[in-house]
Amino acid sequence: MWEQLFHRSAKPGLSLQGQIREMMVGAILTGVLTPGDPIPSSRELARHLSVGRITVVLAYQQLTEESFLLSRQRKGHFIHPDVLQGRTIKLLRAAANTSTPDTPIITPADWSQRLWLRPSQQRSIVKAENWQSYPYPFLYGQFDKDLFPTAAWRECCLKALSVLDIHQWAPDQITRDDDSLIHEIQTKILPRRGVWASPEEIIITVGAQHALYMVGDLLLRDDSNVGMEDPGYPDARNVFASRTSQLKFMQVDAEGLPLSSDLRDLDYLYVTPSHQCPTGVTMPLERRHALLNMAQEEDIILIEDDYESESSFDDQPVPALKSLDRSNRVIYVGSLSKSLAPGLRIGYIVAAPELVQELRALRRLMIRHPTTFVQRTLAMFVSLGHYEAQLRRLAQAQKERHAALTAAMAEYLPECRITPVRGGGSCWVQLPDHVPAFELARVAAEHGVLIEPGDIFFRSPVAPANFIRMGYQSIPTNKVAQGVQALAEAMRKF
Repeated sequence: MWEQLFHRSAKPGLSLQGQIREMMVGAILTGVLTPGDPIPSSRELARHLSVGRITVVLAYQQLTEESFLLSRQRKGHFIHPDVLQGRTIKLLRAAANTSTPDTPIITPADWSQRLWLRPSQQRSIVKAENWQSYPYPFLYGQFDKDLFPTAAWRECCLKALSVLDIHQWAPDQITRDDDSLIHEIQTKILPRRGVWASPEEIIITVGAQHALYMVGDLLLRDDSNVGMEDPGYPDARNVFASRTSQLKFMQVDAEGLPLSSDLRDLDYLYVTPSHQCPTGVTMPLERRHALLNMAQEEDIILIEDDYESESSFDDQPVPALKSLDRSNRVIYVGSLSKSLAPGLRIGYIVAAPELVQELRALRRLMIRHPTTFVQRTLAMFVSLGHYEAQLRRLAQAQKERHAALTAAMAEYLPECRITPVRGGGSCWVQLPDHVPAFELARVAAEHGVLIEPGDIFFRSPVAPANFIRMGYQSIPTNKVAQGVQALAEAMRKF
């Protein structure tokens, strides 16, 4: 039994002592071990598990200190008799196993009649959960452990755990954010994009996705006319579609969203000017000025998703729309987790103070506030210069991987057309007309290659079928050419 329990607790990164502790706690709380049960001596368990006795002794000491075990002199260790006090497991099990002829028939609730919204049925980006097991994952937005600044992040985590800092981030902030992170965004992050804002104009979100959800929830009504790029970001499309039926789609060109008379009837316009999603093209400065002028004339609110703006191959990136805004009609959405790890889920909104005030009140109803420990850690990460250094490392890595990808595509897949980009972690690829992207993705996966079919980015299910998005942030430079060669082998089947 003990060998099986220990095997289940064998997690990477967990010490042997930690695994023994997890084994014991799991066995107690799941009922495998019951209060009062004896457990093997430290010597005996060490022999069963093939570990050092001192490792078991230390684990037993910790478990005893926290009242999972009870030590009795010259008798050994036992499961603490009060370890399950306050739990209702026994009562629930007894009730579930008790029935009488008079017990009424229970009819399950019919949830199908109660759901007025079914997000699961919306067209969304789907990525293989086991993508890290594939040798050539050309996926956008995933984590690359080789690019994560582990040592620097660990340093900042430890600093955030100092007694003084714990007193700052541990209390319930209700509607507030960590002041230090707001300060770092205000003074170091936003100026990179030419944006100057007061603390009252900034709110932290659980990623950019959360930001878009709150903006849509607060501002959109069923009759709101919302303009969107086509192709464009599917999750933004789904968020806004759940709030209004009046979505207007505008085709993008080689410079992003073009100006047209269709824009004049809009209440809101969602746009990704710095790295258009998914094509990656950048809107030039002249078009940005023209868009702002039209928004002013037609009273349009612009929702600027600047999701990958800090990843640029140029020395002088084009400034954000928000930096050019003089009428306070741009809602600016940014992300800090894109440059570190998507699992950190830290984004922010910069907008008019009266809007931010209401966003804070709305956020309180949803989650109160994002985790302040992560906020404090990230604030230290930025203040110590780690974030700036990370951006430089990331930009260089992406530049090298993009160069490797374009060179490999020219060699092995010259019939494919890559849309030129000025930065970012992905590129938009047009396949030959006879190659369906969805089928190619399926066949490519059999060759160890993961790609993203492009149809999901278009508004209609009946979309151009020969586009794919190829991300290169998740694949090392030295594997890019091999991955493209494997993709070429897959394409020969069409």
